[in-house]
Amino acid sequence: MVTTKTVPAQKTEERKSRERYVEATGGRKTAIARARLFSSGSGFTVNGKTYQEYFRGEKHRTIALSPIEVTKEAVRVSVMVRGGGINAQAEAVRNAVAKALVKLNAEWKKRLKREGFITRDSRMVERKKYGLKKARRAPQWQKR
Repeated sequence: MVTTKTVPAQKTEERKSRERYVEATGGRKTAIARARLFSSGSGFTVNGKTYQEYFRGEKHRTIALSPIEVTKEAVRVSVMVRGGGINAQAEAVRNAVAKALVKLNAEWKKRLKREGFITRDSRMVERKKYGLKKARRAPQWQKR
């Protein structure tokens, strides 16, 4: 008699791997986010934590959730984000989630574009130049 054991955790992993999702990437400064939207279920995780645990400030939570608030869509979101600061990461998550929502339903593109969630903000920190204290700040001039 041969018996086989199936570990429940393996079953859920197999189900998750077969589950269909839409994926998109977003960015802001040096932060890069990869968002996956699952049509089944609900929830919002960032780097394996709930979005409340990851984004401590209410401002960052609002920024990250804004595309879902605009579309009022019930989806499960899983985001991996790295680089940059917490504010840039929140805006990168917003950009990635908005792009994924457009892939899920093209009718939302106009509304999300109008809110400015689809467009990546291309502004970056200007590099420091030789002979200057910062990017543009020159040393103070002295007469004597």
